[in-house]
Amino acid sequence: MPELPDLTVYREHLDRLLDGQELQKLALLNPFVLRSVEPKPSAFEGRRFIRSSRIGKRIVLSFDNELHAVMHLMVAGRLRWLLSARKPPARITLATFVFAHGTLAFTEAGSKRRASLHLVRGAKALAAFDPGGIEPLAMTLDEFQLRLMQANHTLKHALTDPHLFAGIGNSYSDEILHRARLSPIGLTQSLKPAEIARLHAAIGEVLTEWTGRLRADSADQFPEHVTAFRPGMAVHGKFGQPCPVCGAPVQRIVYANNETNYCARCQTGGRVLADRALSRLLKASWPKSIDELG
Repeated sequence: MPELPDLTVYREHLDRLLDGQELQKLALLNPFVLRSVEPKPSAFEGRRFIRSSRIGKRIVLSFDNELHAVMHLMVAGRLRWLLSARKPPARITLATFVFAHGTLAFTEAGSKRRASLHLVRGAKALAAFDPGGIEPLAMTLDEFQLRLMQANHTLKHALTDPHLFAGIGNSYSDEILHRARLSPIGLTQSLKPAEIARLHAAIGEVLTEWTGRLRADSADQFPEHVTAFRPGMAVHGKFGQPCPVCGAPVQRIVYANNETNYCARCQTGGRVLADRALSRLLKASWPKSIDELG
């Protein structure tokens, strides 16, 4: 799922490409992507693009007459910029925003249709999409601590809760917790002041660094390879590979369709956390520490 760094770079390119441009046509290639009734897609045609914005993990395209297109990319949704001569990929394109100089295609890979598009009018309707999470790159240490201590959640849960923090998901929460040297299953209300400060600093460092990396990678080209798994990541998607800090093999916790990656030596004092499925299968044979893995 695209998170804050990816969405920031998307937005920068959208604002550059679409500034003041008139939308010629908003076409729905898959009618199930549209989750709203009013206004109609035709109401956007002939309207000028004003700016893009982000609400949590949603991207908003704003047009004149207070019209807003709110897109949630979910896991497999992506945006593609196609020059006028190029056609959007047929099977995966959900909707297209057609301008004189090119087309913005809203796509989703795979068979599951989770991505969504809402068309709304006015600031009040737009505000309804905000779950209330604080912006992680704008919060002070005191603001962060106040949010973190609202309930006693695991750190992984807290960081990815859109009601607490905006724009952090599975990928960057793994990277943040590794940078902060904290266990993903550590509890928020058990943190010491120094650990809270370390976690706050890690959020700013990781999100800022990765936004810069993605910005440099795309340069003046619209980002085409947005993914949750990047070679430069320390632990996310790196199960079994050596931790870049200590060299121990990266571990994982698998639950439902998600996976948490961490370094046992750097984050859990050497303890290998129980995997809900595999640890139950192995029972007594499940390794208790990273050293038992050899």
